[in-house]
Amino acid sequence: MRLYHGSNVEVKEPKIIISRRMLDFGAGFYTTSSESQADKWSKNQALRRRSGVPTVSIYELDEEKLSGLAVLRFESPDADWLNFVTANRKGVYTGKKYDIVIGPVANDNTMPVINDYMMGNINEETALILLKPQKLSDQYAFLTQKGLSVLRYLEAKVYDETDGTVDSSDV
Repeated sequence: MRLYHGSNVEVKEPKIIISRRMLDFGAGFYTTSSESQADKWSKNQALRRRSGVPTVSIYELDEEKLSGLAVLRFESPDADWLNFVTANRKGVYTGKKYDIVIGPVANDNTMPVINDYMMGNINEETALILLKPQKLSDQYAFLTQKGLSVLRYLEAKVYDETDGTVDSSDV
């Protein structure tokens, strides 16, 4: 399976980066199966960091090796997903440690709902009703070196900011 990582730089060797930002599934290396989602992320990263160029690094996920890993998969934005994301975003998750977590992305449309839920302004039932119509992209969060070991770098697509063309760099 192909996975994509959007950034302002090419990422040939993914790393687990611990930051102050609280992410949906915790500190890790994030990818998606949606090339268009990674493209959007790459453009946002280049703008936000004011350096580099929009770049989508492409990987092959060896799905046969997943059986030896601790993998948590959320098929939809359900109550378990909501509570897991909320705990991670608040920085209070203390449950089982996973190598990889797979599930929907809390995007710009869902964040107001999740923030209201985190602050106690709405209950779980209301939050899930509001989240239901969202068509969310997926994300694969690699949270350990063991998890990263199932990824193989393939190539990167670098986007020219002036005309939008793509230059691929194969390895």
